[in-house]
Amino acid sequence: MITSIKDTLKNLVANIGTSRDKAAGSYYTNPCTDDAQLAAMYRAAWLPKKIVEIPALDACRKWRNWQAEADDITKIEDEEKRLGVKSKMLETKIKARLFGGAALYIGTGESDPSQPLRPESISVGGIKHLTVMSRRVLTPMELETDPLSERYNKPRAYMVTGSGIAVDIHPSRLVVSIGNPHPEPELAGGVDYGWGDSVLHACMEAVRNADATGANIASLIFEAKVDVLKIPNFMQGMADPEYRRLVLERLTLAATAKGINGALLLDKEEEYEQKSASFATLPDILLTFLQIVSGAADIPVTRLLGQAPGGLNSTGEADLRNYYDRIQSMQELDLQPSMQVLDECLIRSALGSRPPDLYYEWASLWQTTAKERAEIGKMTADTIKILGDSRLIPEEALSKSAINMLTENGVIPGLEAAVEEYGDELPEEPAQPTPEELAATLPEE
Repeated sequence: MITSIKDTLKNLVANIGTSRDKAAGSYYTNPCTDDAQLAAMYRAAWLPKKIVEIPALDACRKWRNWQAEADDITKIEDEEKRLGVKSKMLETKIKARLFGGAALYIGTGESDPSQPLRPESISVGGIKHLTVMSRRVLTPMELETDPLSERYNKPRAYMVTGSGIAVDIHPSRLVVSIGNPHPEPELAGGVDYGWGDSVLHACMEAVRNADATGANIASLIFEAKVDVLKIPNFMQGMADPEYRRLVLERLTLAATAKGINGALLLDKEEEYEQKSASFATLPDILLTFLQIVSGAADIPVTRLLGQAPGGLNSTGEADLRNYYDRIQSMQELDLQPSMQVLDECLIRSALGSRPPDLYYEWASLWQTTAKERAEIGKMTADTIKILGDSRLIPEEALSKSAINMLTENGVIPGLEAAVEEYGDELPEEPAQPTPEELAATLPEE
């Protein structure tokens, strides 16, 4: 006897898991949306626009802090401003999230962009321009099938089409950004080959339901109050055209009198009443749909809607911190690896060389209040004092570390520059008088 064991819930009485189950025929499909529909959603509806823009904007708005000599930092930041690195990365990320993919082309003035870009060959001013390209003009070529290659399962090259010309570009010359990556490139097919999905695909149904709910509530406002007039033998008289004309004239005069005088004149046998719609639960229903959109987009309601959190003792701080952690993960796991070649070229284009100890850190999105900065300053000063009293660290090393701590924590902005200008020597403490000197100062009895 063969027994089949299935780890699936089935209830013949309730039709759960059987062919009569209403959910038995449910399955997931890819949303049928083309670029024109995605662009229309982005331009015409505020929810899709925010879902696309907010994470991209938050990932770029505070940008990064370079750690190097002050002169080198100034040159690198000036080079970033000249090339518009920050704004163009934001544009690339927005287009990638909207259409599924985009890239930033590193223009170095070389005549053959199909050859690999070698950062070590870049001199001062070597980067001529940066150009944003969406996947509409940038076509991936065949995928790399060699498992020993670092570009395995990624396009070997890209082709730019437009104005009747086609130019091959090596992947090293592009900062490629993907919207929602495909689990397997072979499953993409069609125009999405080599790219990803729009971030709106996974949110499409939630956004559509929220927009439809809001539109229905707005339409219901026009039906908030309905006047009902009951006229004796109304349906019997409607067979006569003259009667219909008199009824319409009668109702017009009644509405005019009501609008001018606030009084409604009716026949003794006629009845009048008002029907009012209730809006008591509609805000909760709409908010529920918006919360579903928030979960689908992975953006807190406080950030997506720009409203204060509700409920007693609710600050929304935990939600924002979790969201900022997600943005930091996007910066470290997505932006930073994709910008590696660009950063190496940027450093050499600004300095002419690559200092080995130069690096950067992503700036924190969480902004501390004045009270929090004061508390951090006090704790930092206490820590420095304890370390100084312990004599475990040489004074010179502790002094430099203390200056860095106070500057990076924002306790004393500009301290490092001030110490460099005026010196870091502490004033000598005045000598303490001896007992004999103190006794000499006392008046004689």
